[in-house]
Amino acid sequence: MTAEEWYKRGNGLRQQGDFQGAMNCYLEAIALDPESPAQEAMQMLDDIMNYYHKDAYNP
Repeated sequence: MTAEEWYKRGNGLRQQGDFQGAMNCYLEAIALDPESPAQEAMQMLDDIMNYYHKDAYNP
């Protein structure tokens, strides 16, 4: 799959509430293309998880 396809798949999983799956897809997209919009999406999810799940989430 291309970086864009991984990014779109991650967006779909995020909308379904599968944040871990979305993060994995975003990481795949970033590995293929470091300039991918997945970089920003990953940072957003990281911030959300850090804010709402401080005790359970450790990046």
